[in-house]
Amino acid sequence: MTTKEQIIQALDQLPEPKLSDVLTFIHSLEAPADNPPAVRPEVWQAYLDSEREREEVYRRLANS
Repeated sequence: MTTKEQIIQALDQLPEPKLSDVLTFIHSLEAPADNPPAVRPEVWQAYLDSEREREEVYRRLANS
């Protein structure tokens, strides 16, 4: 039995909710590994602003 046939056989035994996880994984394999999606500058800036605003909270949590 080929690898593809084994995969299909395993898929046939999975419940429907797990199939969406498998499909997501397959799509992740199709994406080029050396070219990650770019983060929009405004999203990155919002993250940095949030991190800066909560710096004291993060420090206290780390020290507790």
